[in-house]
Amino acid sequence: MNLIEQKELDINGKIFILSKFPAVQGREIIAKYPLSSLPKLGDYAVSEETMLKLMTFVAVPIEGANPQRLTNKDLVNNHTGDWETLARIEMAMLEYNCSFFQNGRLSTFFDSIAQKIPQWITKILTDLSAQSSRTEKQP
Repeated sequence: MNLIEQKELDINGKIFILSKFPAVQGREIIAKYPLSSLPKLGDYAVSEETMLKLMTFVAVPIEGANPQRLTNKDLVNNHTGDWETLARIEMAMLEYNCSFFQNGRLSTFFDSIAQKIPQWITKILTDLSAQSSRTEKQP
C-alpha cells in the first residue's frame, strides 16, 4: 500500500514523511486513539498497538532508495530515537489526518474528553447502583 498525500516534517533535524490514513485504517486509529491513551482508563497494550498502526503511515527518506516505512517497533525505535520525538510524530500525524485536531486543537480535544469522563463514569455507576439496589416486594 502506498503512502497517501505525503508531507515532510522536520523534527530535531531529522526528516519524517507523514501521510494520510486510508479510510478504514484511519477510522480504526482515530476510534482507538483517544480512549486508549487516557491515564487510568486506557489500556496500554491497545494504545501501543494503535500507535504502531499509526506509525506504519510514517516513513523516513533513505538516500538512493525508497523511503523506509516504520512498520514495527524496531524501525520506530531506530528512526525516532526517543519517546519525545515519537510523541511529536504521533501528534503531527493526528493533526495532519484530522481537520478537527489542527491548529493546536488536539490538546483541547483530549482535555474536553478528560473533563467529561468523570461525568460519564458517575452516570454509569449511578445507573448500575440503582439497578442493583432495586427492592422487590417480599412474597
